[in-house]
Amino acid sequence: MHSKRSIKQSLLLIKFRREEGCDANRSVTPRKAGAKVLDKGSRADVGLSRREMIRGLVIGAGVGAIFARTAMAHPIYKHLAEGALLASADTHVPAGGTPGSGPTPAHPDNVRIYPAPIGEPLSKDFAVTVEDKNVPVYNARICSLTIEERKRHEELDYGDQPTPTRGTSLTAFTSFDIQGKVEVSVTIPNHTPVQGAKILPSSSGIKLAIAGNMITFTIPKPGQYVLEINDNWISSLQIFANPFEVDAPSPNDPNVIYYGPGTYQVESIAVPPGKTLYVAGGAVIYGKFTPPARQRIDQEESPIILLKGDNIVVRGRGIIDGSQCPSHTRSIMEVRGKNIQVEGIVVRDSSDWTIHVGGSDQVRIRNLKVFGWRLNSDGIDICGSRTVEVSDCYLRTFDDLVVVKTNLLGEGESRDIVVKKCVLWNEIAHSLSLGAELRKNVEHVLFTDCDIIRDKGREWALRVYHSDSAQIKDVAFDNIRIEECQRFISLWIGKADWSRDNERGHIDDITFRNIQVLGSSAFVELKGYDADHAIHGVKFESIVISGEPLSVSDVKRNQFVDRVSIAP
Repeated sequence: MHSKRSIKQSLLLIKFRREEGCDANRSVTPRKAGAKVLDKGSRADVGLSRREMIRGLVIGAGVGAIFARTAMAHPIYKHLAEGALLASADTHVPAGGTPGSGPTPAHPDNVRIYPAPIGEPLSKDFAVTVEDKNVPVYNARICSLTIEERKRHEELDYGDQPTPTRGTSLTAFTSFDIQGKVEVSVTIPNHTPVQGAKILPSSSGIKLAIAGNMITFTIPKPGQYVLEINDNWISSLQIFANPFEVDAPSPNDPNVIYYGPGTYQVESIAVPPGKTLYVAGGAVIYGKFTPPARQRIDQEESPIILLKGDNIVVRGRGIIDGSQCPSHTRSIMEVRGKNIQVEGIVVRDSSDWTIHVGGSDQVRIRNLKVFGWRLNSDGIDICGSRTVEVSDCYLRTFDDLVVVKTNLLGEGESRDIVVKKCVLWNEIAHSLSLGAELRKNVEHVLFTDCDIIRDKGREWALRVYHSDSAQIKDVAFDNIRIEECQRFISLWIGKADWSRDNERGHIDDITFRNIQVLGSSAFVELKGYDADHAIHGVKFESIVISGEPLSVSDVKRNQFVDRVSIAP
């Protein structure tokens, strides 16, 4: 949520690890570079014959079934310096990985399915088919505290526990590619009868058919959907129906850092300028954190994935996981450069901010799916950056979901930022916000066409939280649907724990338009600091709270707010 801590750490060597993800009943012997290994199968029934499976492996298609070199004492330095793979050009499996899970993805005319890697724990709560094809269902850890427990800080501190014994649970998700509409069937394996179920966001208009312990429905187009059964909003099923991936890179491309299907252990991946990091469907990358031998108090934590430079791409349908890192040690991904794209992957269990965009220009984040349960596991933090677009993403984290900041003076202003078509599950803090650290000016920010499907937090759904000295202007929240709300809107200038500047700032020209919200406590707070640090110009247009238009009595403000208008 707020400024990241400086900690003591360093990059260590990435080690070759064979055991993760391999079949426990067979041994895997390292092969010489270029030797191919055929895997026995996958965790998803993709409906292919053995001949088709073998053919898929032989022709390649990015299955990652080739081992890396084992003698890599010297190439490791090239990896750390240049972000290159530790394997030679003809191996295609980065060091620390296991062979791929099996055949190429199954794709009837309108669906593409990616088998799970062998050894990856899968959900036991749901069995899912799409167009009569089995799809793997993964786990992600999330918060399970009650709303009242979330309001008490002592309930939120899990320390460095990698897997806490209280206050968290597992939710499930499945991911596949579609073009056009598809038929989905979800079965509860323990035969628990389905008394009721719903698909969120409600704006999707998806209708369900329930028969015993089975639910069937049609997904009309790519998007992020959540199935809640028997009013269980914790252990729900997230359904990520991606658009068909096109122009997937070749594992032989020298400009691609390629992770094919399988599981991997890495310390860090540095993607240099002009390169693409590709995480294929069926690949799971586990980031590690090993304390450095020599500790420096002033050393900033390094992310698992570092994108530093210009013209960098991260894409694919795989998973990047931070569960092996102690809390507050590192982000999963840090972006520092120009013309950078992140698309398609699932990111889960960051120990700190999940995606940190800092001091960057021309950044596009699309179809990203994020889970987090730890304090400070913000979803996407856009800090001191310009021309940033976040679209078609799903975020469910235990802190701010999408937030704009200017926390470091050297990164410059934040401006020309658009966040659109996202599905948001607010666990604790803010759904769409600016702040609290706002030391350089922020302008031209648009949050639009988003669904906030759940709000169990103690903060505000939509907020400008200003604790420093910058001028904030021309921010719009438009066409937003909020299906649950604890606290609705806040514009606030003041001094907080996060303040770094002695002077307070200004908020000017903020618009809230075409917003529908459900919730009895959905009120609005406008609070300036003093006459010289005030809020000027706030427009409310077509705001509906539980079926009633916003009224003057719904807006609480102090004397340091002027030019407020409310229109139906």
